Amino acid sequence: MLLKRIKNFRPGQGLVVGVPYVWLLLLFLIPFAIVLKISFAEQALAIPPYTPLYTVDGDMGRVNVALSYINYSDIFRDFFGSLWQMFKGGRGDNIYLLTYWLSIKTALTTTIICLLLGYPIAYAISRAPENIRNGLLLAIMLPFWTSFLLRVYAWMSLLGHNGILNNYLLKWGIINTPLDMFYNSFSLNLVMVYAYLPFMVLPLYTQLVKLDGRLLEASADLGAGPIKSFLTITLPLSKVGIIAGSMLVFIPAVGEFVIPELVGGPENLMIGKVLWQAFFDQNNWPLASAVAVVMVILLVFPIALFHRYETREIEGDTGHA
Repeated sequence: MLLKRIKNFRPGQGLVVGVPYVWLLLLFLIPFAIVLKISFAEQALAIPPYTPLYTVDGDMGRVNVALSYINYSDIFRDFFGSLWQMFKGGRGDNIYLLTYWLSIKTALTTTIICLLLGYPIAYAISRAPENIRNGLLLAIMLPFWTSFLLRVYAWMSLLGHNGILNNYLLKWGIINTPLDMFYNSFSLNLVMVYAYLPFMVLPLYTQLVKLDGRLLEASADLGAGPIKSFLTITLPLSKVGIIAGSMLVFIPAVGEFVIPELVGGPENLMIGKVLWQAFFDQNNWPLASAVAVVMVILLVFPIALFHRYETREIEGDTGHA
């Protein structure tokens, strides 16, 4: 397979293929290597605030390497004990394990809700008349024209104890006391879904708009109902969009900082807040770097699975062709 790819490789493809790899090198691999290096240092009262990984001994003519694993040991200290406490319904003593779990759980909840809401929206847009389809897509993209921070602050004014929604509900006599809709898990999940829903809709739309309507007509002619046609034709043909949209929502949602900080509340401590505290409050760059490295490793695993699946799909389509 590798020899076949090399044989079919054209010189003009080098530029097209090389640009993404250069982008990956500059914006991910090099910064990640720097963070990885800092994670094996120790905190120090210096500029920068960590110990060097190696020192050169000119007299002895050697290089002394000093790698510290204390940051990773802090992260995984009492790992299984805390995991067992969380399994029984407690919070556990390992704050890092707890924040990783809360981050993954919140991101997973956001992804599932976005998928349940985004799939019907994307399907409706893909089946809409062509003269209004672009307008519907524009409506999905309109929130991006406004500052992300301003949109979060708008939700704060809507959901607050003295917010617009509570004031109207009290005015109309629907409730007697203000509802607790802000600075809790409800507001966190609501604003997360609002922020990331377009990232789910657009990949789904690109797959569903390519769906051949004649397949559904043939399925109906053969006696299949709408539900069976959806499960056997529409859903399998849109699985690439489902996976791509889920990755686009899940990966940034895990490291989200602004939304949990402004609307999440103290019980929803996610990993982005822990990174902020370690970097800026504690000035502990090595520990923050170790936390970031572990988070990246957790995210690389689903990305690698998706890439492997996508490669198999492409190779399978090429083989059938």
